[in-house]
Amino acid sequence: METFNALENFKIKGKAVNCERYGNGHINETYRAVTDTGREYILQKINKNIFKRPDQLMENIYAVCGHVSKKVTDPRGALTIINTKDGGFFYLDEGGNYWRAYDFITDSLCLEAVEYESDFYESAVGFGTFQNMLSDFDASVLHETIVNFHNTPDRYRKFREALEKDAAGRAKEVKVEIDFVLSREKDASVLTDLQNSKLLPLRVTHNDTKLNNVLFDIKTRKALCVIDLDTVMPGLAAYDFGDSIRFGASSAKEDETDLSKVNFVFNLYKIYTEGYLSACGSSLTKKEIETLPEGAKLMTLECGVRFLTDYLEGDHYFRIKYPEHNLVRCRTQFKLVSDMENRWDKMKNLVNG
Repeated sequence: METFNALENFKIKGKAVNCERYGNGHINETYRAVTDTGREYILQKINKNIFKRPDQLMENIYAVCGHVSKKVTDPRGALTIINTKDGGFFYLDEGGNYWRAYDFITDSLCLEAVEYESDFYESAVGFGTFQNMLSDFDASVLHETIVNFHNTPDRYRKFREALEKDAAGRAKEVKVEIDFVLSREKDASVLTDLQNSKLLPLRVTHNDTKLNNVLFDIKTRKALCVIDLDTVMPGLAAYDFGDSIRFGASSAKEDETDLSKVNFVFNLYKIYTEGYLSACGSSLTKKEIETLPEGAKLMTLECGVRFLTDYLEGDHYFRIKYPEHNLVRCRTQFKLVSDMENRWDKMKNLVNG
């Protein structure tokens, strides 16, 4: 009933006759609604525990979607926000919950895992196209919806605080992992230093560039639309590129316990790099392209640091299925970092050639 009441406040065509949970997202509550006219919509209740300012988040999304929609030839290439009946782009109910609605993107496919190498290439084209379309957008006008989200030096600061407090009494068990993190602290500020020196431009970044955040055309299997824009905010191109590599160029799942199965797959890195640069290489600076490998390494290292920090603090941030889950996750990330370091020259030569 809550969903139908929310839908009544949006300018949808017809009356909602069905509204059911949709997708595999863990943050927001997502529903697929159908009206008596046959039109379909996505309805979402925004998780205000994660996103403290849903109004600012929606201002970002509204601005970005408006910009992208002017550049696509297929209307399915951009999310279309449905306005509320009073002209707003979100609805605030009596319980203080924030709701938004989009047109449902028809004839689209969402992949949870790469089935063919071409899928990874097309995801790169999708995120690269998104970056290219926003290359003339002033990223500084966007709100920072999650402060210091990809500020690796700040992630190190929080790690050191967690290590000093050792709230869960686990530090003595993970000396190898702690040493791994601390021995790479000098690398943490590579990108932020370049940004602060104005050598890397501020960009509109997605900040969650997983495969399942690109929709593919169900017939052609070509990248169609980038979705899940909650973390769109100012950042560096290397962040989005790097997170895609972290997630997609691994031979195993993020929580694989057998590290012998966890490897950095250089061929997938190559495929993604080619797809990404084919879509946005012309709009990136030479320095941005040169630092894409740094993005891959730092986003992987940063993610591992976050997992280890949460483990030291007693697992209060990431959802776990067993006590060592975050420790297992950090180890997979550190294995990938080590593999990248072993192929560093090759990774750099690919983007510099």
